[in-house]
Amino acid sequence: MRRLIAFLAFAFVAVSAWAAEPAVGQQAPDFRLQDQKGEWHTLDTHKGQWLVVYFYPKDFTPGCTTEVCTFRDDIARLHKAGATVLGVSLDDVKSHAEFAEKYHVPFPLLSDADGSVAQKYDVLTSKLGMKYARRETFLIDPAGKIVKIYKDVDPEKNSAQVLADLASLKAANA
Repeated sequence: MRRLIAFLAFAFVAVSAWAAEPAVGQQAPDFRLQDQKGEWHTLDTHKGQWLVVYFYPKDFTPGCTTEVCTFRDDIARLHKAGATVLGVSLDDVKSHAEFAEKYHVPFPLLSDADGSVAQKYDVLTSKLGMKYARRETFLIDPAGKIVKIYKDVDPEKNSAQVLADLASLKAANA
């Protein structure tokens, strides 16, 4: 009987975690995080505009540097498309400030030091005892709903994918 109860408890937790995974069409999970300048951001702060929330593992690593620089280089086109970009990792505000300064990042890099937001977006993972956010991107519409989730992101192509999808979504709604 104890085994059955333990199994059912495990199954309930597993199903609850699965059900909590964000999906296209759902309201994006809320957050309250500080950026590299110490300013606070919430989902509501960006209501009424397209929002690109991209999670990445670690400041100053090769793939993450490529991705931040690609979004940086495309920022004018993203703004023209009506989108705001937010990068999120578990690094602290100081690390984000140094990373943003070194690579001239013109958009907020949010510190999710405790991993709570990465957990809400179901991107929190660990390897060899180190927690980090998986490289995934969420495109959120002006009403705060997730319209696209990018898994297994290629750091060189993610920004272009987002731009193409923004154009398609806006054309479909026109």
